[in-house]
Amino acid sequence: MREILLCKCGELVLKGLNRRKFEDRLQKTLHWRLKKVGNFKIHGCQSTFYVEPLDESASMDEAMEVCRRVFGLVGVCRAVVCEKDIRDIKEKAGLYLKDLLGGVRTYKVETKRADKRFPLTSPQISREVGGYLSDVFPHLQPQMEEPQVTVRVEIREDYAFVHGGPIPGAGGLPTGTSGRGMLLLSGGIDSPVAGWMMAKRGLELGGVHFFSYPYTSNEAKQKVLDLADVLAKWCGKMTVTVVPFTHIQTEIRDKCREDYFTLIMRRFMMRLAEQVAIKQDCQCLITGESLAQVASQTIQAINATNAVCDMPVLRPVIGMDKEEIVSIARRIETMDISILPYEDCCTVFTPKHPQTKPTMEKVLEEESKLDVEALIAEALAGVERVTLG
Repeated sequence: MREILLCKCGELVLKGLNRRKFEDRLQKTLHWRLKKVGNFKIHGCQSTFYVEPLDESASMDEAMEVCRRVFGLVGVCRAVVCEKDIRDIKEKAGLYLKDLLGGVRTYKVETKRADKRFPLTSPQISREVGGYLSDVFPHLQPQMEEPQVTVRVEIREDYAFVHGGPIPGAGGLPTGTSGRGMLLLSGGIDSPVAGWMMAKRGLELGGVHFFSYPYTSNEAKQKVLDLADVLAKWCGKMTVTVVPFTHIQTEIRDKCREDYFTLIMRRFMMRLAEQVAIKQDCQCLITGESLAQVASQTIQAINATNAVCDMPVLRPVIGMDKEEIVSIARRIETMDISILPYEDCCTVFTPKHPQTKPTMEKVLEEESKLDVEALIAEALAGVERVTLG
């Protein structure tokens, strides 16, 4: 039997005159992602993209896994292709869904008749298919509310399709339709989740990581690259810029008050991230800050770090608690990497009693003890870039 994937579009169907731009970008993303798992034909019609294997080397299982991670799709259905004939639809429904229906006791049939030229109405098709399935699988009981399986029939322009329902897609908007953002990627739990959330809203991601060798290990850097590689499975190719940060941290430690160390360090991070973002044509920065989670994320501290940036700073997890963030991290499969026991630069020289309510006057006073421009230039001269995905 001939199989196909029906990829259901999400909120982009609500777009107006620019809807075509979103659809074109989504189709290009599907082409680029799927070419890694086989040869597929992709075309769109009526808010659905059809993904059809062109030869036996194309893996439908791998294609399903790829498509469920493509932003812009709310569901992916693996379906059998039928002729637009009720007998063919019934017979293929029984054969294609044999294993699925054999393991349940209740079911119902839902029909979507997009092609109104088909001679039977949607309720008539559902009755015909349901009656046939009840004869073939006598153990099945029709149940209209909360059945174990919903058999779905779709009558489209050229063919009919039968499937057992969609698996959830990633949702959101196609990657790149909202511009580019630079993610400050620390290696913790929060920043990958923040990047994923903004990629879901159509941002293409770049990453910047601050590396404090020898105070942090090469394993810590690899951990960040592994996180970026997982994110790339959702948001496409991603370049991580690794910025040497050791000299900046030792200068702050030696010349500034201990309780202002973390705050001044974060101001350097924001300056450096903005410079990297400008060079890579990004329009915003993205951080994993959650309000009041740690000392550097109080509203006063956030105000002080914001002051060094002209670029917008997006903080998608700012109002989420840790359990909510962890739940998303598990879903997107970054959690197990994030909790690996390798320290990042944010844990180096951590003050015992960090300042939680800094004043700008005191921040600037402490920062004046450093040659900010020279330290920034030195760090940017030593960056390393790694592309994942």
